[in-house]
Amino acid sequence: MLHSKTIGEKIANARKKMNISQADLALQVSISPQAVGKWERGESMPDIVTLDRLASIFGVDLNYFSENSPTDSVTNAADQGPVTVSIEEAPTPNRKTRFDWNWDMSRGNWADADFSGLKNLKEKFSSCNIKNCQFVKSDLSDLVLENNNVELCDFSFSDFRNSKIHSSNLLKNQYHNCSFVDATWTKNNIEKCDFTGADFSGTEFLNGNFSNNIISDAHWKFTSFRKMGIDDLVFEGTFEDCHFEGCSFYRVKFQNATLVNTFFKYNDRFKRVQFTDCKVDKITYAFLKNNQANLAGVTLLE
Repeated sequence: MLHSKTIGEKIANARKKMNISQADLALQVSISPQAVGKWERGESMPDIVTLDRLASIFGVDLNYFSENSPTDSVTNAADQGPVTVSIEEAPTPNRKTRFDWNWDMSRGNWADADFSGLKNLKEKFSSCNIKNCQFVKSDLSDLVLENNNVELCDFSFSDFRNSKIHSSNLLKNQYHNCSFVDATWTKNNIEKCDFTGADFSGTEFLNGNFSNNIISDAHWKFTSFRKMGIDDLVFEGTFEDCHFEGCSFYRVKFQNATLVNTFFKYNDRFKRVQFTDCKVDKITYAFLKNNQANLAGVTLLE
């Protein structure tokens, strides 16, 4: 795992072995010498992009900054001086590059950290407490996330394609314009999050709670909600080939929505769902009627 104190000690150790000052290191990563000082004292922590840059400078991979990595692993690189290989250049012999990320962020307490641009975590970000962190434009596709508490974080423009999110508490996070294509959410509490512009095509929500979230301009196609508690929501836009089964609804409204080939089966308290200025096809209308929905605000598509 990564901790600010451990990272600070590793940065200081590597810098001293390379015989460069805090000012010299600050110049190479385009920050102030005072910021380097705060890192080395464990008062703050570099974001993930800067950690990757430091790894290149010190001639190590990101594992060097982990708690269990020996501090002397930078010795050989230090003798060679600063390394400034860019992502387009070929790997230097006897040196691990940014293409070999093999580090684990699970079981950590993360607060006020900037992980924007994060990628290649695979199954290594579970059982964490994560608060007020930045994950903007991160690649979180094919990721397995379990048993996390995530609050007040910004995941805007991130890719969650084919990800599996299980047994987590997700509160007051921003998911603006995120892709959740073919993602699976199981046994999660998802509350007071902002999903403006998110793509839920092929997304499955199973056995959890989806409450008081902002979902304006979201994309719904082949999306399914099964055995979900759905509360305090306004659904808008076009729903195509979607599925609501065994769900419980409370203070839910479909407003200015078009529903095509969308199934509603065995849902609880569905009579209380409001439909305002909605258009549906015949098969969707039949499912709504069978669920005893209030159809006053529903018209059939021609």
